[in-house]
Amino acid sequence: MKRLLALTAAAFLTLPLTPAAADPAGTPGAPGAGDPYFPGQGNGGYDALHYDLTLGYDPDSGRLSGRAVIAARATQALSRFNLDLVDTLSVRSVTVDGRPASHAQSGSELVVTPARPVRDRRGFSVVVRYDGQPTHVIDPDGAMDGWIKTGDGVYNANEPQGAITWYPGNHHMTDKATYRFTVTVPSSRVAVANGDLVRKASKGGRTTYVWNSREPMAGYLATVSIGIAQLTDRRIGGYRVTTSVDPQAAGDATGFAERHPPVLDFFSGLFGPYPYSSTGGIVDHAPEVGYALETQTRPIYPRVPSQSLLAHELAHQWFGNSVTPTLWRDIWLNEGFATYGEWLWADKLGTQSVQAAFDEAYARPAEDDFWQVPTADPGGPENLFHAPVYDRGAMTLHVLRGAVGDAAFFAILRAWAGEHRYGNADTAAFVALSERVSGQDLGALFDAWLFKPGKPSL
Repeated sequence: MKRLLALTAAAFLTLPLTPAAADPAGTPGAPGAGDPYFPGQGNGGYDALHYDLTLGYDPDSGRLSGRAVIAARATQALSRFNLDLVDTLSVRSVTVDGRPASHAQSGSELVVTPARPVRDRRGFSVVVRYDGQPTHVIDPDGAMDGWIKTGDGVYNANEPQGAITWYPGNHHMTDKATYRFTVTVPSSRVAVANGDLVRKASKGGRTTYVWNSREPMAGYLATVSIGIAQLTDRRIGGYRVTTSVDPQAAGDATGFAERHPPVLDFFSGLFGPYPYSSTGGIVDHAPEVGYALETQTRPIYPRVPSQSLLAHELAHQWFGNSVTPTLWRDIWLNEGFATYGEWLWADKLGTQSVQAAFDEAYARPAEDDFWQVPTADPGGPENLFHAPVYDRGAMTLHVLRGAVGDAAFFAILRAWAGEHRYGNADTAAFVALSERVSGQDLGALFDAWLFKPGKPSL
């Protein structure tokens, strides 16, 4: 299969396939970003730069009211463009640069026709007012994704497609943006989002929380999670640690906030500086949800995480969040790296060596399905979160470490995190970087461990 070169978010959305003459009247933006696993995800013709989301939610009725202000830059002259938003939410109005715009909803596409075409390379602003009762979607692997209701609020986990369930946007991971969340809920509830808590104010039985996420973020990593919870926000060990814990999990959450700095210090020494202004986690009692998610700056957990799960989600802040794949088939760059971080932390704690974790995974028999899925292209969205992506991805890194030595290996990881900080990159870029830093031809290693089915020999 053809391997794509690394592209920035803007380049992925703007590179034309063939030269075309400029049309001052504009042409429609593409309804998808071109990802083969999710063809309708994302949109073409513009680059979203910032989302200012004002949300009001009533957990009793399940009703959400929203106002999304999106700052964007056109990458072509646009006669119309799409935003991703499920049509179970009703769009009440859309303006573009302050002028009313026509709009139509179908499935997960909101099609916007501005009163005047948007000029190529020009910045523009879109305001969408909408409301309704958001709910989750079911992923190809059968998991719930998006706005997942709990007994007292919502567990909001969006990988790979759940962001469409609660706010309009350009939701492919190559179009990163900064965010501001202003969320109003009954005062009996807490609203937690990504980034830094900058304001909290109560009036008339309702409380408004304002969160500012200053570093670029892919839409699937955004969260607004709401429920009865204990919210803490303090400096610990040089980090701003913000945690939200459901009282049903409080008995197991003693020291939860304090567990973050040692892991971050360890990973910072290996991968480079922590990429964000705050850290922490959200523990929301959601027994029907079978997974945690590395939501940016503040992973969300359905129960108090173990040491290994905490390390996994915090390693994602470098690998997956700061450096994000260009296509979903490159998901091993998220999960394989985070799993290796988990192995490194267990080795640090003395509970299991990295080599022992590798040996345990390698012991699977050659005929096991585990070995039949190529790590760097698991074959479709239904396989994104299966064991080969995680364990074979981590094993690939350990084999690379053995081939190039510790000094070169950790130099590769630091360069990967540093050179692509807040951007996007693909498998081909990681292969090229590994060869550049190590000075070795690593084609055979990566072919065996990433691109070919079957159990590689040692």
